[in-house]
Amino acid sequence: MGWIILVVVVIVVLGWLVLTYNGLVTARNRTQEAWSEIDVELKRRHDLIPNLVNTVQGYMGHERGTLEAVTNARANAVAAGATGDPAKIGQAENVLSQSLRSLFAVSENYPDLKAISAFTNLQETLTATEDKLEFSRRFYNGNVRDYNIKLQTLPTSLIAGALGFKAFGFFQADEGDRAVPTVSFDNMPAPGASAGSGSTPPAAGTGGPPAPGSAGPPPQS
Repeated sequence: MGWIILVVVVIVVLGWLVLTYNGLVTARNRTQEAWSEIDVELKRRHDLIPNLVNTVQGYMGHERGTLEAVTNARANAVAAGATGDPAKIGQAENVLSQSLRSLFAVSENYPDLKAISAFTNLQETLTATEDKLEFSRRFYNGNVRDYNIKLQTLPTSLIAGALGFKAFGFFQADEGDRAVPTVSFDNMPAPGASAGSGSTPPAAGTGGPPAPGSAGPPPQS
Protein backbone atom coordinates (compact mmCIF):
# COMPACT_ATOMS: atom_id res chain seq x y z
CA MET A 1 0.00 0.00 0.00
CA GLY A 2 2.83 2.33 0.89
CA TRP A 3 4.55 1.90 -2.46
CA ILE A 4 1.31 2.74 -4.28
CA ILE A 5 1.09 6.02 -2.41
CA LEU A 6 4.74 6.70 -3.24
CA VAL A 7 4.16 6.04 -6.93
CA VAL A 8 1.13 8.32 -6.96
CA VAL A 9 3.12 11.10 -5.27
CA VAL A 10 5.96 10.71 -7.77
CA ILE A 11 3.54 10.82 -10.70
CA VAL A 12 1.85 13.92 -9.31
CA VAL A 13 5.18 15.67 -8.75
CA LEU A 14 6.45 14.77 -12.21
CA GLY A 15 3.20 15.92 -13.77
CA TRP A 16 3.44 19.23 -11.93
CA LEU A 17 7.04 19.68 -13.04
CA VAL A 18 6.12 19.05 -16.67
CA LEU A 19 3.16 21.44 -16.59
CA THR A 20 5.19 24.11 -14.79
CA TYR A 21 8.11 23.82 -17.19
CA ASN A 22 5.88 23.95 -20.26
CA GLY A 23 4.03 26.95 -18.86
CA LEU A 24 7.26 28.84 -18.23
CA VAL A 25 8.58 28.03 -21.69
CA THR A 26 5.36 29.30 -23.25
CA ALA A 27 5.45 32.53 -21.23
CA ARG A 28 9.12 33.09 -22.02
CA ASN A 29 8.60 32.56 -25.74
CA ARG A 30 5.68 34.98 -25.78
CA THR A 31 7.81 37.60 -24.07
CA GLN A 32 10.65 37.14 -26.55
CA GLU A 33 8.19 37.34 -29.43
CA ALA A 34 6.79 40.58 -28.04
CA TRP A 35 10.33 41.96 -27.79
CA SER A 36 11.03 41.07 -31.41
CA GLU A 37 7.98 43.07 -32.52
CA ILE A 38 9.42 46.16 -30.85
CA ASP A 39 12.77 45.45 -32.47
CA VAL A 40 11.15 45.47 -35.92
CA GLU A 41 9.60 48.88 -35.33
CA LEU A 42 12.83 50.34 -33.95
CA LYS A 43 14.74 49.11 -36.99
CA ARG A 44 12.14 50.70 -39.24
CA ARG A 45 12.46 54.00 -37.40
CA HIS A 46 16.25 53.93 -37.53
CA ASP A 47 16.14 53.20 -41.27
CA LEU A 48 13.78 56.11 -41.94
CA ILE A 49 15.80 58.76 -40.12
CA PRO A 50 18.68 59.11 -42.65
CA ASN A 51 16.11 59.64 -45.42
CA LEU A 52 14.35 62.23 -43.30
CA VAL A 53 17.57 64.14 -42.65
CA ASN A 54 18.56 64.03 -46.31
CA THR A 55 15.13 65.31 -47.31
CA VAL A 56 15.01 68.29 -44.97
CA GLN A 57 18.62 69.43 -44.93
CA GLY A 58 18.24 71.27 -48.23
CA TYR A 59 15.46 73.36 -46.72
CA MET A 60 16.86 73.64 -43.21
CA GLY A 61 20.47 74.43 -43.91
CA HIS A 62 20.58 76.90 -41.04
CA GLU A 63 19.46 74.25 -38.57
CA ARG A 64 22.68 72.28 -38.68
CA GLY A 65 22.67 71.71 -34.93
CA THR A 66 19.20 70.14 -35.02
CA LEU A 67 20.10 67.84 -37.90
CA GLU A 68 23.34 66.79 -36.25
CA ALA A 69 21.48 66.07 -33.01
CA VAL A 70 19.12 63.69 -34.84
CA THR A 71 21.99 61.95 -36.63
CA ASN A 72 24.03 61.56 -33.44
CA ALA A 73 21.02 60.38 -31.46
CA ARG A 74 20.31 57.70 -34.05
CA ALA A 75 23.92 56.51 -33.95
CA ASN A 76 23.81 56.33 -30.15
CA ALA A 77 20.52 54.40 -30.28
CA VAL A 78 22.00 51.85 -32.66
CA ALA A 79 25.07 51.49 -30.43
CA ALA A 80 22.91 51.11 -27.32
CA GLY A 81 20.83 48.44 -29.05
CA ALA A 82 23.95 46.42 -29.70
CA THR A 83 24.65 46.24 -25.94
CA GLY A 84 21.37 44.46 -25.22
CA ASP A 85 20.98 46.51 -22.03
CA PRO A 86 17.32 47.62 -21.71
CA ALA A 87 18.28 50.60 -19.53
CA LYS A 88 20.81 51.93 -22.04
CA ILE A 89 18.47 51.21 -24.94
CA GLY A 90 15.61 53.05 -23.31
CA GLN A 91 17.71 56.10 -22.51
CA ALA A 92 19.15 56.31 -26.03
CA GLU A 93 15.76 55.88 -27.67
CA ASN A 94 14.29 58.59 -25.46
CA VAL A 95 16.98 61.01 -26.63
CA LEU A 96 16.31 60.01 -30.24
CA SER A 97 12.61 60.70 -29.88
CA GLN A 98 13.34 64.08 -28.32
CA SER A 99 15.63 65.03 -31.17
CA LEU A 100 13.00 63.98 -33.71
CA ARG A 101 10.39 66.12 -32.01
CA SER A 102 12.81 69.01 -32.09
CA LEU A 103 13.32 68.50 -35.82
CA PHE A 104 9.59 68.38 -36.48
CA ALA A 105 9.04 71.51 -34.39
CA VAL A 106 11.71 73.42 -36.28
CA SER A 107 10.32 72.22 -39.60
CA GLU A 108 7.15 74.21 -38.95
CA ASN A 109 9.11 77.33 -39.85
CA TYR A 110 9.82 76.02 -43.37
CA PRO A 111 6.59 76.08 -45.42
CA ASP A 112 8.31 74.81 -48.54
CA LEU A 113 8.59 71.42 -46.85
CA LYS A 114 4.79 71.13 -46.90
CA ALA A 115 4.88 70.72 -50.67
CA ILE A 116 7.49 67.96 -50.52
CA SER A 117 5.71 64.62 -50.59
CA ALA A 118 8.86 62.79 -49.49
CA PHE A 119 8.86 64.77 -46.25
CA THR A 120 5.17 64.33 -45.49
CA ASN A 121 5.35 60.62 -46.33
CA LEU A 122 8.29 60.14 -43.99
CA GLN A 123 6.53 62.08 -41.25
CA GLU A 124 3.41 59.95 -41.60
CA THR A 125 5.42 56.74 -41.60
CA LEU A 126 7.37 57.79 -38.51
CA THR A 127 4.13 58.70 -36.75
CA ALA A 128 2.65 55.30 -37.61
CA THR A 129 5.83 53.65 -36.35
CA GLU A 130 5.58 55.51 -33.05
CA ASP A 131 2.01 54.28 -32.66
CA LYS A 132 3.09 50.69 -33.30
CA LEU A 133 5.96 51.06 -30.85
CA GLU A 134 3.59 52.25 -28.14
CA PHE A 135 1.31 49.25 -28.69
CA SER A 136 4.22 46.81 -28.88
CA ARG A 137 5.76 48.21 -25.72
CA ARG A 138 2.53 47.75 -23.78
CA PHE A 139 2.15 44.22 -25.15
CA TYR A 140 5.73 43.37 -24.20
CA ASN A 141 5.43 44.78 -20.69
CA GLY A 142 2.21 42.83 -20.17
CA ASN A 143 3.96 39.60 -21.12
CA VAL A 144 6.92 40.45 -18.90
CA ARG A 145 4.58 41.05 -15.98
CA ASP A 146 2.81 37.70 -16.42
CA TYR A 147 6.06 35.80 -16.92
CA ASN A 148 7.80 37.40 -13.93
CA ILE A 149 4.79 36.70 -11.71
CA LYS A 150 5.08 33.02 -12.60
CA LEU A 151 8.74 33.06 -11.60
CA GLN A 152 8.18 34.87 -8.32
CA THR A 153 5.18 32.97 -6.93
CA LEU A 154 5.24 29.74 -4.98
CA PRO A 155 5.73 26.94 -5.67
CA THR A 156 7.12 27.78 -9.13
CA SER A 157 9.77 30.08 -7.67
CA LEU A 158 11.33 27.09 -5.92
CA ILE A 159 12.32 25.43 -9.17
CA ALA A 160 12.35 28.17 -11.83
CA GLY A 161 15.98 29.11 -11.22
CA ALA A 162 17.10 25.51 -11.27
CA LEU A 163 15.31 25.06 -14.60
CA GLY A 164 17.19 28.03 -16.08
CA PHE A 165 14.40 30.60 -16.11
CA LYS A 166 15.24 34.21 -15.23
CA ALA A 167 13.15 37.37 -15.05
CA PHE A 168 12.91 39.85 -17.92
CA GLY A 169 13.22 43.58 -17.39
CA PHE A 170 10.35 45.91 -18.17
CA PHE A 171 10.78 48.33 -21.03
CA GLN A 172 10.40 51.76 -19.42
CA ALA A 173 9.56 54.93 -21.28
CA ASP A 174 9.30 58.57 -20.33
CA GLU A 175 5.87 60.10 -19.87
CA GLY A 176 6.52 62.34 -22.87
CA ASP A 177 6.72 59.27 -25.08
CA ARG A 178 2.93 59.04 -25.09
CA ALA A 179 2.82 62.11 -27.35
CA VAL A 180 3.30 61.00 -30.95
CA PRO A 181 5.60 63.35 -32.89
CA THR A 182 3.57 65.23 -35.49
CA VAL A 183 4.04 68.10 -37.85
CA SER A 184 1.45 70.87 -37.72
CA PHE A 185 1.25 73.29 -40.62
CA ASP A 186 -1.54 75.37 -39.07
CA ASN A 187 0.75 78.07 -37.74
CA MET A 188 3.31 78.07 -40.52
CA PRO A 189 4.32 81.43 -41.97
CA ALA A 190 2.96 82.25 -45.39
CA PRO A 191 5.04 81.28 -48.44
CA GLY A 192 7.84 83.74 -48.89
CA ALA A 193 8.06 84.69 -45.24
CA SER A 194 11.44 84.46 -43.61
CA ALA A 195 12.16 81.34 -41.60
CA GLY A 196 12.51 81.76 -37.87
CA SER A 197 14.19 79.69 -35.28
CA GLY A 198 12.71 76.39 -34.11
CA SER A 199 10.43 76.06 -31.14
CA THR A 200 11.16 74.00 -28.09
CA PRO A 201 10.08 70.37 -28.53
CA PRO A 202 8.04 68.35 -26.06
CA ALA A 203 9.75 66.24 -23.45
CA ALA A 204 11.69 63.09 -24.27
CA GLY A 205 10.22 60.05 -25.95
CA THR A 206 10.37 56.44 -26.91
CA GLY A 207 12.51 53.78 -25.39
CA GLY A 208 12.93 50.41 -26.92
CA PRO A 209 14.64 47.17 -27.41
CA PRO A 210 17.67 46.41 -29.48
CA ALA A 211 18.23 48.45 -32.60
CA PRO A 212 19.68 47.02 -35.83
CA GLY A 213 22.63 44.80 -35.14
CA SER A 214 21.39 43.67 -31.73
CA ALA A 215 21.44 40.06 -30.81
CA GLY A 216 17.74 39.42 -30.33
CA PRO A 217 15.57 39.33 -27.23
CA PRO A 218 16.43 41.27 -24.06
CA PRO A 219 18.77 39.72 -21.54
CA GLN A 220 17.17 38.05 -18.56
CA SER A 221 18.29 39.53 -15.27
